[in-house]
Amino acid sequence: MVTLFQMWVVPLYFTVKLHWWRFLVIWILFSAVTAFVTFRATRKPLVQTTPRLVYKWFLLIYKISYATGIVGYMAVMFTLFGLNLLFKIKPEDAMDFGISLLFYGLYYGVLERDFAEMCADYMASTIGFYSESGMPTKHLSDSVCAVCGQQIFVDVSEEGIIENTYRLSCNHVFHEFCIRGWCIVGKKQTCPYCKEKVDLKRMFSNPWERPHVMYGQLLDWLRYLVAWQPVIIGLVQGINYILGLE
Repeated sequence: MVTLFQMWVVPLYFTVKLHWWRFLVIWILFSAVTAFVTFRATRKPLVQTTPRLVYKWFLLIYKISYATGIVGYMAVMFTLFGLNLLFKIKPEDAMDFGISLLFYGLYYGVLERDFAEMCADYMASTIGFYSESGMPTKHLSDSVCAVCGQQIFVDVSEEGIIENTYRLSCNHVFHEFCIRGWCIVGKKQTCPYCKEKVDLKRMFSNPWERPHVMYGQLLDWLRYLVAWQPVIIGLVQGINYILGLE
């Protein structure tokens, strides 16, 4: 929570101070929608449609940040190899474009994963099939998804659709969309009900999907690097000042 607050609020100060209005507008839009989604996720009782709304929003931001980061990285590499000259683009402009996209992708990627993890904990605890510590407060039926609390198989005469399902190694069955959102977006690597370790390699058997897992791990590493680096530098400078080593 402390890291999330740092990542979310601290850039706002520099944005206003340096007049980065484009970043400020995007930050306000992201914060407004995320605040609404987070508000819905923390309500009790939980509305049945809320889990899908939460995962759809954060999965959308995750995909946008992933695509933006990839484009930004490619722009930086093209500039380093001089390919920008083929399009008659100045190296400074090409590098600024690539670094800006890379920053936007990584920054909002980190934010959405932290907010998604917080919302996932609230919703799952409210539904009752998950508890951060201890045993669940409800018994999980074979026909219920522990992530969203809805029926897995819906009759034709009832409201809903029949979705793809996924069975974990612990034999618990979930909606495929829900369990992927739980693992990728919500940063969980255990079963939502019994907390058995999830084999992500088996879940993402398609080689094209595995980079999503690596990208999520990169975002987690960047979060601690960016959020705590100023604290570490401040402590080091303070120690140097006290010892007279400046």
